[in-house]
Amino acid sequence: MDIITGLLRLFLHYRVRAIRRYAVEGDAIQMKMLLRIVKAARNTEWGKEHDYRSIRSYEDFAAKVPLGDYASHKPYISRMMEGAPDILWKGVVRNYAVSSGTTADAVKYIPLSKRNLRRSHLMGGRDVAATYLDRNRESHVAHGYSLILSGSLDSGKDTGPGKVGDISAHMAGSIPPLLRKMLHILPPAEISGISDVHDRFEAISELISGKKLVSFSGVPTWNIMLLGMAVQKAGARTAEELWPRMEFFAHGGMSLLPYRKKLEALFPSGKLRFIENYNASEGFFGVQTDPDDPAMTLMLDYENFYEFVPMSSYGRPDARALPVWEVEPGVEYALLVSTSSGLWRYDMGDVLRFTRIKPYKFVIVGRTHQNINIFGEDLSAQQAEKALEAACRKSGVAVKEFTVAPDFDFMERDGVKGRHEWLVEFEKEPANLEEFAQVLDKAVQEEGFDYKQAIVNREGSTLIVRRARPGLFYDWLNTKGKLGGQHKIPRLCPGRKYMDELLAMNGPVEE
Repeated sequence: MDIITGLLRLFLHYRVRAIRRYAVEGDAIQMKMLLRIVKAARNTEWGKEHDYRSIRSYEDFAAKVPLGDYASHKPYISRMMEGAPDILWKGVVRNYAVSSGTTADAVKYIPLSKRNLRRSHLMGGRDVAATYLDRNRESHVAHGYSLILSGSLDSGKDTGPGKVGDISAHMAGSIPPLLRKMLHILPPAEISGISDVHDRFEAISELISGKKLVSFSGVPTWNIMLLGMAVQKAGARTAEELWPRMEFFAHGGMSLLPYRKKLEALFPSGKLRFIENYNASEGFFGVQTDPDDPAMTLMLDYENFYEFVPMSSYGRPDARALPVWEVEPGVEYALLVSTSSGLWRYDMGDVLRFTRIKPYKFVIVGRTHQNINIFGEDLSAQQAEKALEAACRKSGVAVKEFTVAPDFDFMERDGVKGRHEWLVEFEKEPANLEEFAQVLDKAVQEEGFDYKQAIVNREGSTLIVRRARPGLFYDWLNTKGKLGGQHKIPRLCPGRKYMDELLAMNGPVEE
């Protein structure tokens, strides 16, 4: 470890000690966070409506504050964006993060207080570095350049002196100058601020092709595209040839599974480490603190208060949320958060499963509303991703992007039977598309118990794979103004809206 990296590790070690205390003090820390943010918001309009001054315990909080989502918060957020003070959070909140949920028709604007940016999002980025350096004493991250690929803050939405845009852009623009200097963070503001995404990517790829990169972070899709552009510009064969000292990729926002094979091809030695984090527009919630454990640690002292609704009762009027000290390992929960930006018992739409408690470690297993269940199959996005990865491995195929939707036309023709339609953009094409579909169908059955049971005694495949033309998903996101940052392709959709839009752009399709 070089001297500067060593000093950085020592400076950040206090966070490693704090995270270790989660195992014994985690429940008390969470209760402290709840009372802290409730006290801060007691004089807001929301706090007065829900009698925050009388809240002394979690039971008080749960009794006085209803479970919420974006729809229940939206009327308050709209007034906040007009400059009204003390609505959901104290003072005037000027900055807003655009929700990474790109499947929504209406853009979601998530309030981002300066306090929450500092005490949640930036703490998460710092703790990624702290825990990595603690476990990798031979690191030289301060001896090279770190790429942080972020989105844009130029959304065209007027919030006075504040800014609206991707949370990654808010974070990148708020990194302390000393840390930015020590880690040689790229790109500089004059490049990251380029409004046109194509021009920005061209400029960044030109820049990094001549730099000694040691780490990169962001959403897998855009990083793969950018690194590929730089490799092509430099005339290299692999990214590792261009950046032989690359240490780690800090990723989040989507599953790495469909992209890992491509990243491993870019860095074939196997030395590249993958660090997952759970950084959403609403807050920074999890860090993979142990590289040998795929589960993330729930970050308990970020001024976020967590609650969990068992999926067995999710959506029912009598559904009860549980504080973290009541969760059990192996059970799937919908996540609710209350934050120092003014979100209260807010449904994130994500499904988590704890792998252990004390400390609380979890994996993200899907979305509450991103599944398909038209004939009893109840297929989740995680099951689809695992099945596709298995099929690709068995068939020697590589996939760039994909989405799945029900094939309602098939159901109309074939009565009660149903099937799924997969639209796949291949990195490496299958020799025979129909044979690949059969392999994929078997893989889906192995991953999804309900899926397999629902098709017992069915003849023929329960899915069809259509080939997407190169660049289709990129072009589709471009038409929606959602290139770069944390924007991503919807994996499973219970309806046809996005599939039909993609197929219309794809041109003639093949059975």
